Amino acid sequence: MHQTFDSSNFKTICNKLRRIDKDLDSVIRKHGHPPMWTRPATFQTLILTILEQQVSLASAYAAFKKLKEKIGYATPEKILSLSDEELRACYFSRQKIIYARELAKAIQSKQLRLKKFSAAHEDEIRIELKKIKGIGDWTVDVYLMHALQRSDLFPLGDIALVNSLKEIKKLHVHTTKEDMLAIAESWRPYRTIASMILWHAYIKKRGIKLQG
Repeated sequence: MHQTFDSSNFKTICNKLRRIDKDLDSVIRKHGHPPMWTRPATFQTLILTILEQQVSLASAYAAFKKLKEKIGYATPEKILSLSDEELRACYFSRQKIIYARELAKAIQSKQLRLKKFSAAHEDEIRIELKKIKGIGDWTVDVYLMHALQRSDLFPLGDIALVNSLKEIKKLHVHTTKEDMLAIAESWRPYRTIASMILWHAYIKKRGIKLQG
């Protein structure tokens, strides 16, 4: 059975993590509990996650805002109705235009059924999503964490997460992924929530303003 988190157990899990890791404890003492960052398990959420690939959150939100001004709630049909020019006007790169359309086609043809994922095993979800051009492990991890609220993901493809881990643990800049995964072992089965604590530290340290 897969483990999930929600508003009823999120703070309890944060507090369990504090007891086993003094560095996570110091983040919470300094900044309070992190927000419980969740999103609906929808096509629109996957489009936002694609927009977030390899750009700043501010850039991704600017593109997402433009898209919503253009079409309202994002559906596969609406995405497929837009021309390249219209998508470019919403700050989609050439690659992300392709990715958004491939995802829209997969949902429209029922090759991909997001509703099935709520009960599916993470490995199965990963295989299904990665069949779509432009969806790799980072996008899958973020969807599993925020949309499906699975409790034990640690996305080492996330630069902010990696940098925050290095900062709070005072790690060498060239610390290997293997060493970082070894540090995260003690947080199982709650690595998602530990990641949120690390993101919280990163955002607070830099004074980043998040839009919802």
